[in-house]
Formats: sequence, C-alpha cells, structure tokens
Amino acid sequence: MSQVNVSVSPLAVSVKEARFRRPLRIAIFGFGTVGSSVARILAESKPEGLELTHVYNRGVARKRAEWAGANVVWSEDAEAVLASDVDVIVELAGGLDPAGAWVRKALEAGKSAVTANKKLIAFHGVELERLAEAKGGHLKYGAAVAGGIPVIPGLEQGLAGDRIERIEGILNGTCNFILSKMEAGAEFDAVLAEAQAKGYAEADPTEDVGGFDARAKLAILMRLALRVEVDPESIIPKTITSVTAVDFSYARDLGCTIRQVARAHKGAGPLAATVGPMLVDLRSPLAWSRGTENMVVLSGHYGGDVVFSGHGAGGHPTAVAVVSDLLALAHGSRRVEIPSSPAEVGGEFEVPHYVRFLVNDRPGIVSEITGALARERINIRAIVQKPGYPQDALPFVVTVEPCKSSALKRALASIRTLDCMREEPLDLQMLE
Repeated sequence: MSQVNVSVSPLAVSVKEARFRRPLRIAIFGFGTVGSSVARILAESKPEGLELTHVYNRGVARKRAEWAGANVVWSEDAEAVLASDVDVIVELAGGLDPAGAWVRKALEAGKSAVTANKKLIAFHGVELERLAEAKGGHLKYGAAVAGGIPVIPGLEQGLAGDRIERIEGILNGTCNFILSKMEAGAEFDAVLAEAQAKGYAEADPTEDVGGFDARAKLAILMRLALRVEVDPESIIPKTITSVTAVDFSYARDLGCTIRQVARAHKGAGPLAATVGPMLVDLRSPLAWSRGTENMVVLSGHYGGDVVFSGHGAGGHPTAVAVVSDLLALAHGSRRVEIPSSPAEVGGEFEVPHYVRFLVNDRPGIVSEITGALARERINIRAIVQKPGYPQDALPFVVTVEPCKSSALKRALASIRTLDCMREEPLDLQMLE
C-alpha cells in the first residue's frame, strides 16, 4: 500500500484551534449610545467566539440592562474590571483621559483593546500600537473614523497594496446634517438646535462645528493611507459657523454646494492637510452625501479613486464596526502592518477659492479688491452679485483661479482694512 503524506499548514491549524477555544471575554467601558448598541448586538446575534462578561460605567446601577445577559458583571470599579480575567476591553467612553489610561493598562497586562476613540488614536495611536505589539495584545479601532463605514479595514486590507496620494472626506455627521439642511434653506442656529435635540450634536458643539473632530479622524487616515504620522494640532481647521444662507445661494449659481471637507495630499511637494467648509461641485460624490452620512474618497497611484460611503454616526453603525473588530480578534485575524514615518504639515493646496464680501456699497470697491488680488498675482475667475440686497449690507462673491492660500491670505489682509467692509470676508476653498 502506498503512503500519502499530507501536510497541514500552521495557519490552518491555528484557525481551526481558534474556532474551538473558549470565547473571548469582553468588558465594555462606557455604556452609552454605542456601548449599549454593542451589548445589544452581542446579546441578540450571539457572534461566535465572543462573550460579554463585564460592563463598567459610572453610576452603573442606572445603566443595568437585564437583556445583556444574566452572567454580566456590572461595575463602577474600573481597576477591578481591568484586573479581572477579561481578554478584551472595549473602550467607548471617549476623550484622552481616563480612557487612555484604561487602554494602556489593558495592553500592559497583555490584553487586547478595541476602541472607537478617534482622539486617543489620533494623538497616541502609534504609541499604543507599539505597546500592544510588545506585550502580545492587539489594538483595533475600525470604528474611530466614519463609524460603521469600513474605511480603516479597507485601508489595512483592500488598499494596502496601493500608494494613496490624496484623501478627501466628509468625516463629521453633525456638520453634514447641518450643512445639508442649510442647503435646503434652513438657518444655522435652528438646524444646530435640531441636531442637539436629535442627539447628533453635543450641548457644546465646538468639536464638531469647529472642525476638531474631523481633524482627528483625518490624522488617523493620513497615517494609514498616506503613511505619515502628523501632530493633529498642526492641521488648522476652519469653523462652519461663518457659512450663511446667502453662501448656499451663490454656491448654487456656481454649480456647487457646501460641505465640511477634510482633505490631505502627499505629492512631490510638501505634505498638505486642512479641514473646513468648502464649495463642492455638484458632480462630485461628496455633494451627494446628506444628513449624518459620511463619505471618504481615496485616490491611489495605481488603483485610482475608491469611495467609501454610509452612515458614519449613530449607535448601531458604530457598534457594527466595534463588533467586527472583536470578531476579527476572536478568529485570529491580524491587521496588515502599514509602515509610517513622522512628517510635518507644511504644504498648501493650490486651488480655486470662493470669497464672499459684505460691504457698504460705494464706487471703487471692485477695483480696490481686484488691485489687492493683482498685487499677489491672483487671477479672478468671476464676480457674482445678486440683486435685492440693501446697499449698506451688500453681499457679493469673487472666485479666483487656483492660488496658494498664503497669497490669498495676504490679499485679504489688505482688503479687510477697506472702510466699506461690514464683516470679515469669507474664504472657502473650491473642491474641483
């Protein structure tokens, strides 16, 4: 009888063993909107290889949910949960502290951590990943950018073989909700109040409307896509609060709408990155995003443009990303190691700009504005003025050909000293 030698790869053995070992014991830190949604998925879907054993929250008695499982330990003692036999902590409290301390202690103990905390990952992600590797654990954060949209797994797996050169994205659902409502005719203050009532915006909305939330997410994407480690604070955001209904009216005349866009580019020149309201061509996918939807466009050197779109905010979409990370850990999936190196954000986007002025009308205004632009060698594309506004509060728009933001900033510094200016000119990049 002939003998047949059959070899089994170590990977096949490890996957088989992973399916039959005990479930990963999971502790949720923070039982708010997302934390309760994660628990709901674990309780109702019962994903293979996962077991919720602990929930930590301040004032946990008011959070206790019997549907989460009879064996779940509810605790107000974070240290006791960290010292328990849990395998993975799911950090959903947000912020840098004490969330960062919990994640560090878990990783130091050789446990793994899953988080949706974009600020923690933006500022300390590299350090925490190195700690996880040194101690034998894992750190996963697929929910930290764009909620339930799998942009981070897409970068780590599906696009790791490309060389991404440009990122453009709508990364903040609150701002997208506000601006898409304003596009339909609503005023900022009324829409912000509605967003707060629906739970889309915090009582203090500065992180969202000021661009700081999107900035943290952009920094994470830059590390994974452009492979550069940047200080998030080196990216200067612009607020959406200066955008008014008249800007949407002018934008429509120009074939555009307005969205808060996070963008970064790594080309032959210096690295450039910015976050703020921008005019977006109506033919762009970014113009189609409505409500709390997020969208990310990644431009690869070899693969071209790839678009990720979907619900970026809310408990259930974010919880789906968290549970997906947990399942990846339970089944032995490992992330592709993407090398990155420290870099400075020092470049500028050379793009067209939309500049809206509000003036007390008098002769010679246009010539003074065009003169200031000409001194910086900035070419005018169009001058647009709508009828029906009072002469003492007249809005009009100048669009300019692609120019460096620093040159336009110098021109506007001169223009704003004119005695006719009623308020600060509004300068928005135009995304073409």
